[in-house]
Amino acid sequence: MFHKWLQPTNAKRITFFVVFDVIITLFTIYGSFLLRFNFEIPPYFLPTLYKMALFLVLVKLFLFFSFKLYFTIWRFFGAYEYKKLLYAHLIAYSFLMAIGMSFSFFEPFPRGVVIIDFFLSMSLLSFLRFYKRLFLQKGSIGEKKTAIFGVTNRIDEILNHNEYIIKAIFDNKLAGNYFQNIRVYSEDEIKKVIEKFGIEVVILTQELPKEKLDFLIEKLSSYGVKEIKQTTLFDSKTVLKNISIEDLLARNPQDLDKNLIANFIKGKKILISGAGGSIGSELALQCEAYGAKELYLLDHSEFNLYSIDAKITKVKKVPVLQNIVEKDLLEQTFKKYKPDIVIHAAAYKHVPLVEENIQEALINNIVGTQNIIDLSIEYGVQKFIFISSDKAVRPTNVMGATKRVGELYAQNVDSKNTEIVSVRFGNVLGSSGSVIPKFQEQINKGEAITVTHPDVTRYFMLVSEACELVLQAGSIGKGGEIFILDMGEPIKIVDLAKKMILLSGRDDIEIVFSGLRKGEKLFEELLINESDASTQYESITVAKPVKYNVQQLQKDIQELLEAEAKIEKLQKIVPEFHHQTNGH
Repeated sequence: MFHKWLQPTNAKRITFFVVFDVIITLFTIYGSFLLRFNFEIPPYFLPTLYKMALFLVLVKLFLFFSFKLYFTIWRFFGAYEYKKLLYAHLIAYSFLMAIGMSFSFFEPFPRGVVIIDFFLSMSLLSFLRFYKRLFLQKGSIGEKKTAIFGVTNRIDEILNHNEYIIKAIFDNKLAGNYFQNIRVYSEDEIKKVIEKFGIEVVILTQELPKEKLDFLIEKLSSYGVKEIKQTTLFDSKTVLKNISIEDLLARNPQDLDKNLIANFIKGKKILISGAGGSIGSELALQCEAYGAKELYLLDHSEFNLYSIDAKITKVKKVPVLQNIVEKDLLEQTFKKYKPDIVIHAAAYKHVPLVEENIQEALINNIVGTQNIIDLSIEYGVQKFIFISSDKAVRPTNVMGATKRVGELYAQNVDSKNTEIVSVRFGNVLGSSGSVIPKFQEQINKGEAITVTHPDVTRYFMLVSEACELVLQAGSIGKGGEIFILDMGEPIKIVDLAKKMILLSGRDDIEIVFSGLRKGEKLFEELLINESDASTQYESITVAKPVKYNVQQLQKDIQELLEAEAKIEKLQKIVPEFHHQTNGH
């Protein structure tokens, strides 16, 4: 029963420590008086004892709550928490000494008792918090043999994690030293140490450059390590998370200008089409974080709109359940809210589905884009940002071609006072159309991973990074530009699959090749030629403008919608469009 009461729930832990802190405080103050007076406390000192006991109980409880000592998970009590306990004692006993020496409340005032009690209280209260680590440290048989990579100031929390038996630490600068009787080795000794101790888990305590992280994971996996974790801070506590494929592919652009983005977004009324999609929802969250005044979240999917509406909590937001192809209804939204910035992320993007539904894609991706651009101009929107795609470059599928038509319209329409820019980038990790969720599902089920072709490559970027760069590009645009985000080096999808299998720790997953799908090409491109212009930011470049008479473009689009041979007509609008029909 007592053991059950000690289970580390918040209420039980707080109650336990409050009760024992009071008991220990009363015990130490009484013990201090006994020590000070050779175990015979003069009767005239007893009122002082009672007053000091009450004072210390109240002040300590107040300070311990203020320093959040009661909210620390028991097994994670370490040097950081010990320091807070020390500060609380220094404040409490300094306060007691100041009152005792300045006022007559504690007369007669035995100063020696204060000093004795300070050390007694610190010793016993810290022992109470450390005892679980002292006696239960390293857990029981069957826990995972673990090595830590890198020494940080929060290493105590990992060294005493019940789930792991820490056998070794790797750190080049501290090699040869010991932490809690655990030796620190150099990185050159990784293979020897893993084989010596049978290491099953490696915990990385520091953020490593992507190249080093990639290399280290491959090396550890080749040595038989099945589980690789990384520390991260959550609510001031060190928690462990599995290394994800996103960690290996993250771009972390060095020229991200958050102040520029904040100045662009702060205080603005922003409409986001496709706000419930992968990119649209992240853009909405970024706009919230950067201080938008109001957000108008427009999406034709009820569930997606509900999901993003629930996530936006810090700014005024209006969920708008509309379809961008219904111009009359869309106009009511513009007329009512008059947004300052419009970010157009709504699109049909799934290549094979678009190939099977060409007419719907033309209406949604081209006519819908026309509608929202025209209304933005009509209602005096300051900035319009069109989310394009790398598939718009020398497109081989209908989706890419429709995006290219959208770029042409955005670049050549008479925008009047509205600055219209397009932003082109590749695949975002974890989006609804990304291969990563599909691969992860196949791995979880123990199925073979299906890759279309051994040579197929794609650009990848974290959705958060892409969206911040979209906002940065939008902020520097003056109108008519097509901005291209630096996606780094293209990645072979088969290599991506191999890394995901590696991170899963499974050795029973195969890779099978299913053949290129209709409209799919081996390589995606972001630039059409080498002469595209740079900006002040290395992560953002500008494509050369392509002139297209807008009246002719509008006429061509109308003919495209009415034409029976839609592919041929689309190729006339986008001459570089070479339709891939058989997946080869």
